[in-house]
Amino acid sequence: MSSDFFKQALFDHLARIGKAVGQGHRLALLEYLAQGERTVESLAQISGLSVANASKHLQQLRHAGLVTARKEGLYVHYTLGDPAVVTLLQVIRGIAERRLGEVDALVQTYLLTRDGMEPIPRGELLERMRAGTVTVLDVRPPEEYAAGHLPKAFNIPLRELERRFHELPQEREVVAYCRGAYCVLSFEAVARLREKGFDARRLEEGFPEWRQDDLPVEQSE
Repeated sequence: MSSDFFKQALFDHLARIGKAVGQGHRLALLEYLAQGERTVESLAQISGLSVANASKHLQQLRHAGLVTARKEGLYVHYTLGDPAVVTLLQVIRGIAERRLGEVDALVQTYLLTRDGMEPIPRGELLERMRAGTVTVLDVRPPEEYAAGHLPKAFNIPLRELERRFHELPQEREVVAYCRGAYCVLSFEAVARLREKGFDARRLEEGFPEWRQDDLPVEQSE
């Protein structure tokens, strides 16, 4: 085997990763799986895809080694194939924001204009959690919270926030988080909290990035 043939063969295999993530629905599915294991049916429901389409996208991701699957009874459960997939998503996002004007415009217009305060970095939040000076609010669905969450975080899904404001102490700042940097749940939560008089900010990025940094994580039964 010549060196040129070897190199081209290697790049062709590397390109399988690029092909697998070269579709918007697949990137969204990876973000959902970064929260924890899910069935095909669950992923289809949360992504708005049919079960058949979700399954096809997941098979493409599986062929590239980005996800793994296991069967339990009638259901197939998927999870990320490697924790570094979260890093891959971060890299794609970072390059897109810097090099694609359309992405930067969407982020600036739809997300950042909703948030008048800087998001709190992970290290700073961890220090404040240990000092007991902040309330951490997880606004993801209960099944994602159960799979893993920040220590002592309250779980109030966004759809329930309006009727559960009373569960949050008014005297401390509230830091909300959700699935990742583009997850609108935390932006919406911060906006609603501020309307009710809370001192509120959002966590920089989200739960997958927190776990990727090997910061403390808890799980529920």
